[in-house]
Amino acid sequence: MRFRHRAAAGLATLLLPFAGLVGLASPTQAAADSAGATATYAKTQDWGTGFEGKWTVKNTGTTSLSSWTVEWDFPSGTSVTSAWDADVTSSGTHWTARNKSWNGTLAPGASVSFGFNGAGSGSPANCKLNGGSCDGGSTPGDAAPSAPGTPTASAVTDTSVKLTWSAATDDKGVKNYDVLRDGAKVATVTTTSYTDTGLTAGTDYSYTVQARDTADQTGPAGGAVAVRTTGGTTEPPTGDKVKLGYFTEWGVYGRNYHVKNLVTSGSASKITHINYAFGNVKNGQCTVDDTYAAYDKAYTADQSVSGTADTWDQPLRGNFNQLRQLKAKYPNIKVLYSFGGWTYSGGFAQAAANPAAFAKSCKAVVEDPRWADVFDGIDIDWEYPNACGLTCDTSGAAAFKNLMGALRSEFGSNYLVTAAITADGSSGGKIDAADYGGASQYVDWYNVMTYDYFGAFNAQGPTAPHSPLTSYAGIPQAGFNSADAIAKLKSKGVASKKLLLGIGFYGRGWTGVTQAAPGGTATGAAPGTYEAGIEDYKVLKNSCPTTGTIAGTAYAYCGNNWWSYDTPATIAGKMSWAKNQGLGGAFFWEFSGDTSNGELVSAINGGLS
Repeated sequence: MRFRHRAAAGLATLLLPFAGLVGLASPTQAAADSAGATATYAKTQDWGTGFEGKWTVKNTGTTSLSSWTVEWDFPSGTSVTSAWDADVTSSGTHWTARNKSWNGTLAPGASVSFGFNGAGSGSPANCKLNGGSCDGGSTPGDAAPSAPGTPTASAVTDTSVKLTWSAATDDKGVKNYDVLRDGAKVATVTTTSYTDTGLTAGTDYSYTVQARDTADQTGPAGGAVAVRTTGGTTEPPTGDKVKLGYFTEWGVYGRNYHVKNLVTSGSASKITHINYAFGNVKNGQCTVDDTYAAYDKAYTADQSVSGTADTWDQPLRGNFNQLRQLKAKYPNIKVLYSFGGWTYSGGFAQAAANPAAFAKSCKAVVEDPRWADVFDGIDIDWEYPNACGLTCDTSGAAAFKNLMGALRSEFGSNYLVTAAITADGSSGGKIDAADYGGASQYVDWYNVMTYDYFGAFNAQGPTAPHSPLTSYAGIPQAGFNSADAIAKLKSKGVASKKLLLGIGFYGRGWTGVTQAAPGGTATGAAPGTYEAGIEDYKVLKNSCPTTGTIAGTAYAYCGNNWWSYDTPATIAGKMSWAKNQGLGGAFFWEFSGDTSNGELVSAINGGLS
């Protein structure tokens, strides 16, 4: 049977050594280009162990800017871990960012931004733009303002809140403050207080403040304060997180895993959604893959959810009928038909050539009269738009957005429309290859595949957890972790509530390993029941118990085999992180990897409740 595996997220644009950069402007030319240009900095995300920063270069002069170079100093302990839309290098604590080949020219009045993920908590100082001052003058070294204090909320009503904060400092003086609500500027004031009005009763908001100096440089945002307006519901809604699991069509064969197992394991009472995987994509259209498993296989009374045996002449049997029975028993569960996956993603290139026709074909499958009541939506698992997976796609950066827009238009607002997407948080990686931000307006949520970052597809190692929550010293590839992926998607404009954190109910492992700690060499893939290098959690928990954790994920060393996988304990930690990030919930691949009593599903449910 096919196992839906992903290869590592792909080659990324790494931080290049200074000596490797060519074609840059000479110091004399750079200084000449700096007049009439500014560079401003803002901290756009902060998750405690790291942050996301953004620089904006603006041409305030009257002639075009041919290139730009931004330099700054970070205090010791603060560093850039990955960057996008610029080539970022360092020498000690001094950092330099140079334009890409496609974003160096700025017409008068134009601006461009580049971003990065950072470790530590320091703020940039001694900013230079093309050798001159970042405020557009000729004197290098003018620093941006410091972060103001975290706002204090008072006088909270159904529709308003008063915010006060301590002043920022700056060598040239603070001119004003921007007040940000949920990351968007709502006011600019010259004092250290502001009353925000026109709010919605019983609603959660988050406020931060950043300062601007007399040179119009914007400093980093201070800490955030959470505010809930009065009125509306008396308490925030509970139990609103998505808890979604993939059910594989082919699991009814060798794995002997059926819809009824969701009931006997107790998992059905702890989930909100099921993705039925996978429908195929052929000739640019959606189609049922294995028709026997989907709607023809007969179940006996003891095998079925309802306890009633299928008859030879009933109009619907197979998995679809069992899902119908499951929904009758658990009316809260919604089922989505997922199309694509690793094996079938090659069909999306043709689908992208005519998105409207593709969407129409998908709705015809989902609304087939034989099972129209079974499905509540559609999920697209394209691995990967405008990038390489099983094959390499060249549909263009807009293809994914166009496809999701066509699906939303065809299915309307009464169906769920979702997508499983890459979790490559590296600079220039797969998230940068397609317009996931633009497409997010059409989806109810994204299943961010925050697993399979590392594995025995790199046969010699180094050993590394396949689903690290955060970066860590020695990680083989910058940006290959959940925190960087989620932060990057947020920076693209994807709302937190539209992001689900992915959990693998399996491990990835190597053999020929001689050290227990991550980072060891290997000789190949460890033996697995269905595929070398992969094994279910229900097997690994007994055959190779965990010996340590790193980056929020467990690892195990037994004999000369090295495995990484999630456990109930690490899942609890990941769910806590997901809640703190304001994510919409979590999803997992896939049910049959769990124990017979649903240990991992219980951990997800408990962590999100």
